[in-house]
Amino acid sequence: MFSRFSRSDRRPSHPDLAEAWECLDSGDVPGALRRLRQAGTAPLAEVARVVGRAARAAGFDDLRTAASTLAAHPDRPQALYDYGYACVERGVPYLAVPALREALRLTRGSTAVLHELVSAYEDESRHREATDALLAHEAGLADWPDRYLLVHNALLAGDVAQARRQHALLPAPDDDLWLGAHDRQNRMLARAADAEKAGPLDGTDLRGWQYVMGGTVLGTLSPYGFDAGMAGRYAWTQDTHGQCLLGLSRLRAVLDAAGVRARSVSLLPDRDSRILGLAAAELLGLPAEPFDAARRHTVVVSYDLRATAGHPRGPAVLEQLAHRAPGQVLHEHASCWTDPPPVAADSVTFLHQSVVAPWAAGLRQSADGGVEEGEPDGRPEEEIATDVAGAEPEPDEGDGATPADPVERLTGFVSAVRDTWLRGDRDAVRSSGPVRSSRFV
Repeated sequence: MFSRFSRSDRRPSHPDLAEAWECLDSGDVPGALRRLRQAGTAPLAEVARVVGRAARAAGFDDLRTAASTLAAHPDRPQALYDYGYACVERGVPYLAVPALREALRLTRGSTAVLHELVSAYEDESRHREATDALLAHEAGLADWPDRYLLVHNALLAGDVAQARRQHALLPAPDDDLWLGAHDRQNRMLARAADAEKAGPLDGTDLRGWQYVMGGTVLGTLSPYGFDAGMAGRYAWTQDTHGQCLLGLSRLRAVLDAAGVRARSVSLLPDRDSRILGLAAAELLGLPAEPFDAARRHTVVVSYDLRATAGHPRGPAVLEQLAHRAPGQVLHEHASCWTDPPPVAADSVTFLHQSVVAPWAAGLRQSADGGVEEGEPDGRPEEEIATDVAGAEPEPDEGDGATPADPVERLTGFVSAVRDTWLRGDRDAVRSSGPVRSSRFV
């Protein structure tokens, strides 16, 4: 008797894949992808069947075709590579890794496969695994880009000694294509040398590694869940006027410690940034002026650069901020570490996954003791900014497990790195680096 289900339609037997299949039955593609992330030990052919179905639902024909081919031929290197490549291109690199590892094994170290595997690891911030994959094939590495990638991933894995060893073997590139990458790597290693003077630069040194990766000075650490998976980053947080003022106070301390003498505060076009910028001008005793890309010796204030990007004039402004004028300091109050803005700031108050601004429609206690969504603060920007400037900048005590982080520790850090500060790469920092935090969205 023939089954009424085709091989491609039958429910997978692996429990994680079966749950992903059920998500697809109900049209929940994101839910299926979350289940697939947990299915690391499942057979590749079975994973590919589920991925192909998800790709069909999402309209990703390239991934659907590659997954279908892999499901039929899981032992063919080309099928494994094509599927891995499509997964990386479609933003699901974790699904690419098992297939590309197998393709690398079957091809005995194909350079093309190795590059794609390293790319998948990098997209997942799995730099230790990328480093190990490159070291396993070190004898066949070209200098550019292979050894460059080895230095890069060793550094972001926290292995500074290995990064320095490999960098010493790396000549300047012959091809102009790699000159920018070479300069960026030199600056990262110089920042690492400075950051080591100020802290341990280990797997818990969030401020140090944030500086190494993007030249950003991190003003505060999240006081919640430090030793329970967050390591100084926030997951979700509802911001307050006091937290905004604390961030601006620490910005002032950073500028003083670095010997930066700003002449104005530059206001970005979005409402959140204008509110915070007006408060910054009051705190710093400086005039507030609309942002001008050519203005020197100014502090450009953003509440959240992703909100700035969402303003009609935002993309053009961010492109200009990627090439800042001399003396321009970009401060971002709330910076998303899971979906980074396209430009790295010089100063950031805190790192978050999701944030609600103090004047937005946040949560509040209802009359019956429950929780409800409040109304946004629709007052003029100037009035809200005055409230921020007059708030109490006391740090949140949190759960008591976060290491003490007095302002003196921050200014000591800035004093140690001031020679390499404000020379950052300004590119988005896509990696979480050696300091890992739990993700909830």
